[in-house]
Amino acid sequence: MFSRRSCLALPTIARFVRFNGSSSHPVATRQLESEAPAPLTEEEFSSMIIHGRSLYPPSYHPRTHSVPVAQLQFRAYHPQFLELYMHFVGHAAAALGIPISRPVYLPTQRSLWTVPRGPFVHKKSQENFERKVHKRAIKAWDADPEVVDRWVRYIARHTMPGVGLRVTQWKRAPPGIGQQMVDAAVGSTRLGSSADNVKALAKKIVQQEL
Repeated sequence: MFSRRSCLALPTIARFVRFNGSSSHPVATRQLESEAPAPLTEEEFSSMIIHGRSLYPPSYHPRTHSVPVAQLQFRAYHPQFLELYMHFVGHAAAALGIPISRPVYLPTQRSLWTVPRGPFVHKKSQENFERKVHKRAIKAWDADPEVVDRWVRYIARHTMPGVGLRVTQWKRAPPGIGQQMVDAAVGSTRLGSSADNVKALAKKIVQQEL
């Protein structure tokens, strides 16, 4: 059982050991660096059992092409619930390998109301009410649309009560989509479906007029 005095002395002891221990020697440091294990991949790290993983901040994957795929906005009246849900969303994106940004703090929306206490005797006595809406935003890059859909469905299914979520996704169309849309539009009209009949009808009208 540590006393308060011993707890306060722990940082001093740790600093003393760090600067006066054998590990500060350059030869020992070089040996430790050479014996360091290789970094774990995301699959290996996600498959490991780490007690208290949710207590640590999520890992943020680096962007490869900086192509935006989704933007998420969160709203809540209580910032504690909002921060907890953002922490959960970050861990979910890290487990799926989606590069996301850190939470961006948006301006807080503040609303004020003044209501009379009573309609007759207490008309001059009024009461003020205030409501604050806290907002956060996260942006995702360089991920497959199917993986992003799975991520969005997962965090929407496990959403926290009192936290609103709005998702905006950008999906890339394949090359030549414009010509395909034009062909489909022309094919659905009368001109594309029966061009020969229209030409014959035009010739008949011209002959009748002449």
